[in-house]
Amino acid sequence: MNVLLIGSGGREHAIAYKLSSSKNLTQLFCMSGNSGMKGLCELVEGSPSNFATVLNFCKENNIELVIVGPEQPLVDGLADFLIENGIKTFGPTKAGAMLEGSKKFSKDFMLKHEIPTAKYKTFMASTDAKADLDNWNYPLVIKASGLAAGKGVIICQNLQEAEKCIEDLMDHKIFGSSSDTILIEEFLEGKEASLIAFIDGDNFLLTPTSRDHKRLGNNDEGPNTGGMGAYSPVADVSEEIIEQVKTEVFEKVLSGLKKDGINYCGVLYAGLMLTKDGPKVLEFNVRFGDPEAQVILPMIKNDLLDLMLACCDKKLAEQSIEILPKSALTVTMASKGYPQTSSKGDIIEGLQNFDDKQLENGDTTIFHAATKCENDTWQTNGGRVLYVTAMADNLESAREKVYQDIEKIKFEGSQYRTDIAKK
Repeated sequence: MNVLLIGSGGREHAIAYKLSSSKNLTQLFCMSGNSGMKGLCELVEGSPSNFATVLNFCKENNIELVIVGPEQPLVDGLADFLIENGIKTFGPTKAGAMLEGSKKFSKDFMLKHEIPTAKYKTFMASTDAKADLDNWNYPLVIKASGLAAGKGVIICQNLQEAEKCIEDLMDHKIFGSSSDTILIEEFLEGKEASLIAFIDGDNFLLTPTSRDHKRLGNNDEGPNTGGMGAYSPVADVSEEIIEQVKTEVFEKVLSGLKKDGINYCGVLYAGLMLTKDGPKVLEFNVRFGDPEAQVILPMIKNDLLDLMLACCDKKLAEQSIEILPKSALTVTMASKGYPQTSSKGDIIEGLQNFDDKQLENGDTTIFHAATKCENDTWQTNGGRVLYVTAMADNLESAREKVYQDIEKIKFEGSQYRTDIAKK
């Protein structure tokens, strides 16, 4: 079958990598993709924000399935539009996408359906938010309610930091309209982990556990980013914890969505804090994590296209997920200035060492995010540039291989953490 993948980042490169081995795939297109994906799919010009362009391409190229990678088109309602026009789509409709598109909606949903999460309050004016700060213990967490590319969560250590954060978000609009509404939350202590599930509206299947590293610098120092690396599986997420998450999170989410009249098809990402009182939800994402997808998808033995079609056709109960007895690790290489700014046009050297490498063969594979290739020369083209990824029999071997090979790649001002999965 012909498939159209929407998106252009490292997540979409990982999805294309996994889809390329599907026995049912005839041709894979990607709108708009990136230069590193060319060997896996045909890149298509066009913007996913132009729904008519997407639909016309589907009709002209006999597209039988659209896979929406990033959150913004889902929040904008692309899935609704395509489904209404008879195009099978993997990704939730706008109503379901609000679990990520509005943190206020998400937290209210969790409260309503008794899903464990941090205590919170919502504010639409900076004066009201600052007036409430004396009622909280520190550290506390302040969040922009809307989409902010993974950077809209700030941990404040004291009153002064919290006041400045509120001013930055609501008065100075550092994340634009995403912070018209903000949330103040209690700070949860524990270890973070992620669980992602395939959902067909009635059933769900869990993928391998993973852990993301959000802070820019080693030892979890520096500003929050979209993600500086990840690994899978996570040893301290026991089977007991997974069972808790199944019953207390995913079963309640699915039940809540059905009660609220929302038919959810796609993946749901639960960012968790493993507290002394059990796992609690930090956030939901309505798509694969980035960079979690880069380590989770290679660990799944199943045909990814089969799983996605089962979600669309409400046949997930007929499927099971088989996880390889391996470990995977990815490290983000970011450009100069990230996350505040990003450098474009810096020459990338060393990528020729990784052409056509396969994770399954024990090779280090590069997933591209913000790159472009002009006259056979690779250049940076944004913030998070590359994901250097390996899979091995154990986590330490995967880690050793990634850090051995990441030194072969050079570009001016490159930033990457040297402690992913070190603990």
